[in-house]
Amino acid sequence: MSKRSRTRQLSPDEKRLWSHVARHVKPMKGKGLPPEPEPEEKTATAPVPQIAAPAPVLSPLPPPKPALPPLAPVERKTLQALRRGRKEVDSVIDLHGMRQEEAHFALLRFLHRAQGSGYGLVLVITGKGGASVGAGPFEERGVLRRMVPHWLRLPDLRHVVIGFEEASPQHGGSGALYVRLRRRRGGERTG
Repeated sequence: MSKRSRTRQLSPDEKRLWSHVARHVKPMKGKGLPPEPEPEEKTATAPVPQIAAPAPVLSPLPPPKPALPPLAPVERKTLQALRRGRKEVDSVIDLHGMRQEEAHFALLRFLHRAQGSGYGLVLVITGKGGASVGAGPFEERGVLRRMVPHWLRLPDLRHVVIGFEEASPQHGGSGALYVRLRRRRGGERTG
């Protein structure tokens, strides 16, 4: 039995696309450009009946959400004041030692409570992810140190978080973050 390879013919659209692509690359030595595809022949067909578009429904749609503002770093003056001990953070949460899901929910609760209390700058301790006692050889270390910045960048926290920076050494260095919080808008109260 002989095997035959079936070749499929290119459609006119595929031929036009290939011709367009081939004309924008340099041909190999000894090869020329493919021929220009023949224009498609229009067959006489009955015109497609036009269907009237339904009348627009006048329902109040919510306005499109504004674009999320970019995260802003903590101001240089604030960082200097924190490093020199002239300014303190408003509140602290220590997440290290928690499992990822537990830490995520604790962080969300903490940030919402801190914003509700009118705090502007908080410290989030993630831990540096060093070797832990009893950890197996395949357990990942430093998960919270990596995940907390990711969580802080998520769109659902942008109404709470303005920005964040690695903490100074006296506050935990690379195992902690200063987080700037947005002020709650007029008259919102937490329950």
